[in-house]
Amino acid sequence: MKRMHIIISGRVQGVGFRYFAVSLASRYHITGWVRNLYNGDVEMEAEGNSTRLTLFLQEIQEGNRFVRVRNMEISEIPLAHDKDFKVVY
Repeated sequence: MKRMHIIISGRVQGVGFRYFAVSLASRYHITGWVRNLYNGDVEMEAEGNSTRLTLFLQEIQEGNRFVRVRNMEISEIPLAHDKDFKVVY
């Protein structure tokens, strides 16, 4: 198990990014949270099995037809043992 803190920049606000992340997290059994930042970036913490977390982050990086990720700053942080993955405000 690992937990990552991620700052994502690009076209990630106003395009459904947070709900895209929630959907992917559900598919990969990832817990944590995601929120918009005032500077246009998105902040996220994601926790899960190392392999699933890697796959989750790869799909986040790829984006979708609306989301365009330019950069992801990723650092490992202590586990929090969340129960789900949610949008926070």
